[in-house]
Amino acid sequence: MENFHNRKDITNTRPPRGFTDIFRRELGFSHPNAFARRFSASEVLVKNMSLYGKLDGHEGCVNAVEFNSTGDLLVSGSDDRQVMFWNWASKTRLFAYASGHTDNIFQTKIMPFTDDCRIVTSAGDGQVRLGLLREDGIVDTAMLGKHQGCVYKLAVEPGSPYIFYSCGEDGFIQHFDLRSSSATKLFCCSSVRNNKQPPSKIGLNSIVIDSRNPYYFAVGGSDEYARVYDIRKCQLDSTRNSDQPVNTFCPHHLIGSNNVRITGLAYSSFSELLVSYNDELIYLFEKSVGLGSSPSSATSEDLKNIHEAQVYSGHRNAQTIKGVNFFGPNDEYVLSGSDCGHIFIWKKKEAKLVRLMIGDQHVVNQLEAHPHIPILATCGIEKNVKMWLPLGSDMPPLPANVKEIIEANRQGREDRSRVTLSPDVIMHVLRLQRRQTLEYIERGHSRADIVSDDEDAEGYLLGFLDGDASSDEDSPRNSRDCNIS
Repeated sequence: MENFHNRKDITNTRPPRGFTDIFRRELGFSHPNAFARRFSASEVLVKNMSLYGKLDGHEGCVNAVEFNSTGDLLVSGSDDRQVMFWNWASKTRLFAYASGHTDNIFQTKIMPFTDDCRIVTSAGDGQVRLGLLREDGIVDTAMLGKHQGCVYKLAVEPGSPYIFYSCGEDGFIQHFDLRSSSATKLFCCSSVRNNKQPPSKIGLNSIVIDSRNPYYFAVGGSDEYARVYDIRKCQLDSTRNSDQPVNTFCPHHLIGSNNVRITGLAYSSFSELLVSYNDELIYLFEKSVGLGSSPSSATSEDLKNIHEAQVYSGHRNAQTIKGVNFFGPNDEYVLSGSDCGHIFIWKKKEAKLVRLMIGDQHVVNQLEAHPHIPILATCGIEKNVKMWLPLGSDMPPLPANVKEIIEANRQGREDRSRVTLSPDVIMHVLRLQRRQTLEYIERGHSRADIVSDDEDAEGYLLGFLDGDASSDEDSPRNSRDCNIS
């Protein structure tokens, strides 16, 4: 009878799907290519993501990471104004060059089909620059264009070795063609609250191109709307262009809000738009649930007929200009960093949190997926890039105190939501928080001084609270300081 019960328990225990896929492939029931894609999306692999290694070499916070098209190289940009190329597999730096920027680098992009020899960068100095790697190993740099204020993001036209776009805090979207000698300002993004108020500039933090339909690009910044534009309606003469979008996206409850802004955008391979809000949540919009070109004219009845977006919660996005991204061969997962120092991974469809990893002593900002295999690169306040692979681990996918971490992040969001701030004030508060965070780090209050990197790490991260907004406004800004982005 005891053996019978043991056999019954075994029968009722289903193997993880990933191992089932391996079994089917070995028996010839699954095509190798189909197997690779399904297995790469397996929750088993995601739950076994572990730290593979750190890429050390930068002397400032790392704000940007990107793989090349084949995935064998990684490029990074930092507050030290250096651009570095890495062989991530061997954890070695191949070469570095001075970008020519006078402030912190926020974006690095390798232009496709250029043999990884053309790198475009943007920074806090408003410049957009090109790095050209010559055959003798020397890198020539040149300024391609300039914004007033920071330029956090660039967007490269899929498959083009020449064309890309930038967006800046000045509200302008610029078009670049490396075959020409100058950039073109397409238009300035603006918002009209009502007919009595003049248009107000929207400072932009993020720009992405829909790879499924490269004519469309989305931008987000200092208000609640993600705006989608059609490049075919934009002439390369800014005097003839309007900033009328073809579609806009916003969660219903945030329409009319004055104290939120967008920090990160990402398009999936199915044209879904992922939007991350400052001190709010992350939302996934299908392309059919937009508010149209003029959201201010949408009626309450119109909103009732539009399905709400999928919501991803648990993280905290308050202190920095955080990115957001997809993961998996068919974008099965959603990724975000957090002010609590963790990397959050949710299943896209169910919005279920499946993995929570410590990614930084302070804040995780950017996450970049390998173009072909389940590998992840992340960066944040620390002066390195971290590589994550499904190596297997004895650690549970969710730590024992996951509820406490999520609750602390939620409480922080609610405390902030009680205060109504204008977009300009929000930007000012963020800069003050950045200064206080840097001062905190520079005083030597690192996690290593308080707890070990192992058992007590979670408890420390829970205690890393927001800085007070009443920092000294007269303190000088050092452009070499770590710019949280």
